[in-house]
Amino acid sequence: MDNLHHIVVVGGGAGGLELVTSLGNKLGKKRKARITLVDAGLTHVWKPLLHEVASGSLDASANEINYRAHARKHHYEFQLGRMSGLDRQNKHVVIAPFHDLDGTEVVPERHIPYDTLVIAVGSTANDFGTPGAQDNCLFLDSLDQARRFHNLMLNAFLRKNHEAFQGAEHTLNISIIGAGATGVELAAELRLASRELPVYGMNHLQPSDVSITVIEAADRILPALPGRLSAAATKELEHQRVKVLTGQPVNEVRPTSVVMKDGTELSSEMTIWAAGIKAPAFLAELEGLEVNRGNQLVVEQTLQTTQDSDIFAFGDCAACPQPDSDRPVPPRAQAAHQQADTLFKTLCNRLDNGEAVPFVYNDHGSLINFSRYTTVGNLMGNLSGRSMYVEGKVARMFYLSLYRMHQVALHGMFRTGIIWLMDKISRAMQPRLKLH
Repeated sequence: MDNLHHIVVVGGGAGGLELVTSLGNKLGKKRKARITLVDAGLTHVWKPLLHEVASGSLDASANEINYRAHARKHHYEFQLGRMSGLDRQNKHVVIAPFHDLDGTEVVPERHIPYDTLVIAVGSTANDFGTPGAQDNCLFLDSLDQARRFHNLMLNAFLRKNHEAFQGAEHTLNISIIGAGATGVELAAELRLASRELPVYGMNHLQPSDVSITVIEAADRILPALPGRLSAAATKELEHQRVKVLTGQPVNEVRPTSVVMKDGTELSSEMTIWAAGIKAPAFLAELEGLEVNRGNQLVVEQTLQTTQDSDIFAFGDCAACPQPDSDRPVPPRAQAAHQQADTLFKTLCNRLDNGEAVPFVYNDHGSLINFSRYTTVGNLMGNLSGRSMYVEGKVARMFYLSLYRMHQVALHGMFRTGIIWLMDKISRAMQPRLKLH
């Protein structure tokens, strides 16, 4: 194994895990290369589903993938740890010491050698330095944060239900800062939770007692998507009795309120930050690699970093140019999926001294899911290049297919079919909302 070309992929998100799965099945299985995945967690959950984990609509334990088990099935190695540095001269990835929950060091700092390095560490929320955001907001960047949110939400509902029973003031004010896809979909999921939890015993609290507000600095929600889709999403949120505030930049976040730029103060006992993203800060400190203001690694169209042809980056942590455009590839799950496919071809070619494949992004459209209520979106026609507006059951079908496509990439068609069947059985036997 030591003589094999060693490909190290840092980050087991949607793109990173799909890439090592393909490389393991193609190269690792035939012992043409050694493939290693490095991630700070032991399991993978598709990031676009974290808002469903947070609200309880999705049971993460039934949908997460254990890296070690997956690595064994797909012929790659897994290393638990967080990347903290890079030794380009010796071609080593530096992995920070791993500590137990009580702070005891389990594994010291390690150096993993590589021949080809791929960085796919995703992104985190960008609070733009807003005072109080880090201390008083909840974030949904990781599975741990989503699970913490879920526990806090259940406790908040329980507390308000008890206050209602006592005849005290019991309105629960929830604010979501940022009306991109995550913020809008989370608002719908929280509204569903406010209607489902009374069914499971919290019957003193009514859905009308839960006030949900979405706050967006731009003049409309979903500002990066077409206006028609934004208008349809606004209409649906208002139909679900979610307040929509646009053109309202947040100036400060306090423990129990949100202060707008114009001085307006909104009561908020749970505040979620879902506005903006940035790449992890440690990328800006890596030896000699070029980054932009958002900490993204600047790459060529081949996904190779501008300063080192042996280091690739893709997904949310990379700024990849596109022909005939002054904007990089947008940080979306479909972009990471497409980049993983392109990079797989490049890395296979690389072993045979072949050329790198330039990445060209194909926008297939956008879908916004309003929990179990409805789905709206636009799909791009491959032949005409024009978008088609869809909603309702048809849009919902396309939305669900995105996750199934991710599962097919990780497990194959047959196993994904079994997973789909198990999901159906689980929904029939389990509560409609995760209650613990």
